[in-house]
Amino acid sequence: MKSLKKPQKQVLSNLSTSDWAVLAALAEGESHGFQIASLFAAGGGLGEIWKIQRPQVYRTLEHLTEAGLAQAVRQEPGLSGPQRTVFALTPAGRKAVRAWLYAPVTRLRLGRSDLRLKLAFLSRSGADWKPLLLAQREHYQKALDTLEAQEPQEKGVGRIALLWRLENARAGLRFVERLLAEGSSRL
Repeated sequence: MKSLKKPQKQVLSNLSTSDWAVLAALAEGESHGFQIASLFAAGGGLGEIWKIQRPQVYRTLEHLTEAGLAQAVRQEPGLSGPQRTVFALTPAGRKAVRAWLYAPVTRLRLGRSDLRLKLAFLSRSGADWKPLLLAQREHYQKALDTLEAQEPQEKGVGRIALLWRLENARAGLRFVERLLAEGSSRL
């Protein structure tokens, strides 16, 4: 395994949504790039939430391997083409995914992608997603309180941006509240 060029904390803070999605897919079990790409394709298990094209999956696997979060574990014959490399998480990758899955999203716009991905992966694994939802509710409420306090002073273009963020915070909070009220019985 290659040594990390950047401190682990810096590597994790630079991961994209696609990086996290591929890591979380590997947390479900060893896999190869084609299989992961199928999961995130239109009509795949998670393609409704996040799409990742096959070439991007292979680049992501390479990036995660270089970062020490995933590793190639073996080669398998392809169905009609070249050998497939099967990847698995390293202990550092497993620890990082576990932390990511339960960390609330800190930017409102990431509720649309990262929060839904986290909930989907937690649901697929049968894990309890209530801790994530409780933390997310707290974060959305704080963001909403901050934005509402700023509203009376904002004018012009700043007000347009603020109102958009306010409505996103309210919608995110309603979404989380609904999931908490429903529990896992409807998923």
